[in-house]
Amino acid sequence: LNAIAMSNEICNKYTIDTISTGVAIAFAMECYENGILTKDDTNGIDLRFSNASAMVKMTEMIGKREGLGDILAEGVMRASKKIGKESEKYALHVKGQELPMHEPRGKRSLVYAYSLSPTGADHMEAPHDVFFELANAENHALSPLGLTESVDTLDMGPKKIKAFIYAKQLDDFYNSIGMCDFVGAPIGPFSISKIVEYIRAVTGWDTSLWELLKVGERANNMMRVFNNREGFTKDDDTLPQRIFEELENGALKGEKIDKAMFEEMRALYYQMQGWDENGHPTKAKLAELGLEWLWED
Repeated sequence: LNAIAMSNEICNKYTIDTISTGVAIAFAMECYENGILTKDDTNGIDLRFSNASAMVKMTEMIGKREGLGDILAEGVMRASKKIGKESEKYALHVKGQELPMHEPRGKRSLVYAYSLSPTGADHMEAPHDVFFELANAENHALSPLGLTESVDTLDMGPKKIKAFIYAKQLDDFYNSIGMCDFVGAPIGPFSISKIVEYIRAVTGWDTSLWELLKVGERANNMMRVFNNREGFTKDDDTLPQRIFEELENGALKGEKIDKAMFEEMRALYYQMQGWDENGHPTKAKLAELGLEWLWED
């Protein structure tokens, strides 16, 4: 625990992300334990899992961009390309962003949060599964979105996609007004109806929840168009191979994401969003959102 606290402090000192730093070090440790990296690469550090002092030292090296730390500071996608030797299979990322410490084989909405986020693997794309599982509770925080039916945590079918999309629109709206998710429902104390009232009071607009959700949907579609323009395709809307493999131990031992079902549900997600089979927003969807100026023939 002391080592974790120290590494966290070092990350704060160098203003580097704790999630990406932790995953980068775990990637290096796995490479080390599998013979891809040696002490010649690590400046003599025995970079094994459970070696807390090695973790702290490597965090410092990443912050200072020294030795192997200079390579890891680029993130696991670029680091694996530079290291080679089949290290790519240990590089857990989506679109170059490292996977957070939330397990999508146990919380299935994260399958979509990680694979479909415009910025890569992101655990803050939408509320997590526990809120969808409890959606049938009286006065549930997400009921104003029409989410009143319980969806099991391990469900990744159409009902989960619908819940994810509706909740994502809410979180994208929060992002658009610069509000932390820990302030608004379902995590924070401010209910959805109260937030609508606050927006009316601040702006003087007689706006509605529907209009504010459209703000979130519009933002998501604009990011999607930007990514499409920059060369991202549906092949980038995927997960590391490890997530399609069974968990080896723990309460969820044997759980995995079925790749064929994932691809089927990804296509369904595109359809629900009003996108074509390649994940491009259609002209009709952009027009409906007042974004027809983004359409390119």
